[in-house]
Amino acid sequence: MSSFFIKKRVISAAVNKGDLKRKSNADDGKGRSKKFNKRADEEISSDSENERAEPSRKQPDNEDDEIEETPQEKKLRLAKLYLDQLREEEDKKAEEESFEADLIAGRLQDDLLEQKGKLQRLIAKDLIAPDPEEVRLLRGHKLSVTCLVITPDEKYIFSASKDCSIIKWEAESGKKMHRIAGGRKGTEERHVGHTAHVLCMAISSDGKYLASGDMNKLIMIWDPVTCKHVYKFLGHRGAVSGLAFRRGTHTLYSASHDRSIKVWSVDENAYVETLFGHQDMITGLDCLSRERCVTAGGRDRTVRVWKIAEESQLVFHGHEGSIDCVQLINEEHMVTGGDDGSISIWTVNKKKPVSTVKKAHGSHGNTGLEQPYWVSSVAALHNSDTVASGSHNSAVQLWKCGQGFRGLEPLFSIPVTGFVNSLKFSNSGKFLVAGVGQEHRLGRWWRIKEAKNGLYIIPLKRQAKEQEVVQ
Repeated sequence: MSSFFIKKRVISAAVNKGDLKRKSNADDGKGRSKKFNKRADEEISSDSENERAEPSRKQPDNEDDEIEETPQEKKLRLAKLYLDQLREEEDKKAEEESFEADLIAGRLQDDLLEQKGKLQRLIAKDLIAPDPEEVRLLRGHKLSVTCLVITPDEKYIFSASKDCSIIKWEAESGKKMHRIAGGRKGTEERHVGHTAHVLCMAISSDGKYLASGDMNKLIMIWDPVTCKHVYKFLGHRGAVSGLAFRRGTHTLYSASHDRSIKVWSVDENAYVETLFGHQDMITGLDCLSRERCVTAGGRDRTVRVWKIAEESQLVFHGHEGSIDCVQLINEEHMVTGGDDGSISIWTVNKKKPVSTVKKAHGSHGNTGLEQPYWVSSVAALHNSDTVASGSHNSAVQLWKCGQGFRGLEPLFSIPVTGFVNSLKFSNSGKFLVAGVGQEHRLGRWWRIKEAKNGLYIIPLKRQAKEQEVVQ
């Protein structure tokens, strides 16, 4: 009878759920009715879900009616989107490749112009004179600074002095990193370093070697990182007045008051050859990547270009007095300064200056007996139209070279008291460093007591970032 009762109630639930629910609620709560309630709830839940699901099944039909898109049309639409995406990616890729090609072509063109000595970046028009408080003075030498070099990465500056010492500075902070002390005359055998005035320095383009030359005919080779002594070159019979590494190599050129130029292989710690031609002591030397160097011949009033491989030289005349300094602007052009107060721009294709500015730093003395201020140093920002000159008229002067290096126009001057014995631009042209002293680099004709022996770091700001290149 019990099984019949359950069966009857299940059948009635299938026929009339409302009645089933009422009977279930009226049950006496025994075990059988509890089990039945669970099954009844499941049946009711399933039906309610079906009722709720009916509107959701109709909704997609309504959406399809609104879009009215067949499967074929959908495939076509997606295919078009995919093709448009591919086209955009290809256009973007082609644009990037075109930009890279233009960039590479531009670099190749610059390299070609640089090799030919015709590269001239026009940046002088964008240079702005720094405020006086932006110019920093680094002091550490007891006597006049005679020469300086900037490392290729522009992080450090090396300076040398008449006190026979060499100091390594951190360019950004101005902190003194290391000092190679000078020794007294007669202590050469036991002192590692110079014992006479240091007149010139050079650093290799990879920053591996630092060279310094002194009045005692010696050339010292140093490790710029550790400031340890590496080699000592002997051979000159007079003071070593000029040093330069050939760019991209460890070949070192040296010039001397003995009127000769010597070639050295620093890697092999070896002497290579000697070149003769000047009729007076050589006062300056420079070179770039070609197998040649340029020299200033002092009172023989000549500038000479030495072609090492051809064993020949080109002789240039133009100054009216001693030519005390020379720097290459690029492979074909150079700038010189002398005690006649003039600055000249030269090209290797002409024996006379392309352009000359007389009394570049003014003149001094009584009326009728005026003398021009000596040009004691020059510098060139390589492959550009910007050069700088120094004297003892309390200013460093910046100049703009005209197109084709014809003509020199003054840009601005920076107040600096003392003899400006050395000038160097950083490779990027972000700053200029002036080595200053109370006395001239090559002598002690007179002394400027108010001058401070040290380095002036002059920042060079620009109005525009873009650089124009002309041939």
